[in-house]
Amino acid sequence: MYRNSVKIALILVYLVIVAGAVVRMTGSGMGCPDWPKCFGYYIPPTQESELLFQAERDYEKGQVIIVDESLKVAKSDFTSAEHYNPKNWENYTRHDYAVFNPAHTWTEYINRLVGALAGFAVLIMAVLSFRKWKTRKRLCILSWLSVFLMVFQAWLGATVVYSVLAPVRITLHMVMALVIVAILLYILADSSAKIYAFKVSKSFKAVVLVSIILSLIQVILGTQVRQFVDEQVKVLGYGTRDLWLNNPEISFYIHRSFSVLIFLVNLFIWWKNKQKFYKLGLTNWIIFLIVIEIFTGMGMYYLDFPFLSQPLHLVIASVLFGVQFYLLLECFKSSKPLKTS
Repeated sequence: MYRNSVKIALILVYLVIVAGAVVRMTGSGMGCPDWPKCFGYYIPPTQESELLFQAERDYEKGQVIIVDESLKVAKSDFTSAEHYNPKNWENYTRHDYAVFNPAHTWTEYINRLVGALAGFAVLIMAVLSFRKWKTRKRLCILSWLSVFLMVFQAWLGATVVYSVLAPVRITLHMVMALVIVAILLYILADSSAKIYAFKVSKSFKAVVLVSIILSLIQVILGTQVRQFVDEQVKVLGYGTRDLWLNNPEISFYIHRSFSVLIFLVNLFIWWKNKQKFYKLGLTNWIIFLIVIEIFTGMGMYYLDFPFLSQPLHLVIASVLFGVQFYLLLECFKSSKPLKTS
């Protein structure tokens, strides 16, 4: 039961990454300008009229309305009079963003719901891990560490909103998601009884580790490129996709060239796996994912960002990291001695 709970938690964390990618693609990051509520509601509004002042309406403390393109927060529970009374309201001080777009709001809200569901799944996993305390204390400790990191990730998500999508915080938010994925994968591998009838060389493990580090660097570079694209969208609009990467920053060229290095390093891993008969099937998946990743990147550049190409590019990168990390874990779980190549 515990191992199944780890799998469910891992799947849901990846769904959070997918939902986050859709949020980025649709520009819905500020769809809910407050946290953890959304415009002061646990279930957000669907029409702008719900966020405008209404006479003779019961307002609850913390409820939000939009007045003169700014957010106002109810100071206490009260029933409004015929006209707006500023004494009943205070300014929202986290930022000055006050735009309501129902599509953006509900896209971001669903992202938060998936995140909450993932957090709940990780909590259940941690509770079930108590059964392992006597025999596998490490699994229990890592399970509760995952809970802590999910809470920290939620706080990071809040800071992203409060900063109005600051690039550095978005990058940290993405990296932390991959850290959680890595811990869950470690738990999954460590709780497995599978024993491998071989042992890979130290040099092979080292190259696999290097490939993971390169992928993390590539993800960080990718978030910088994505930030540049977001800025271009704000300036040029969604109808000018052919201009978004017309004059890219240096980070784009580094990101593009880095993909060649990553492909060559992982191709070497794939070749060594065949040459040494390690029978590590994940190397095939890694090459496949890298090829798809390269093609989605080329599609965005040469075909002007086809539909779903952006979230697909991000999701594949996160899946690639997960597969690479699990490959490294498989290397360390192998058992049969083998001379170093």
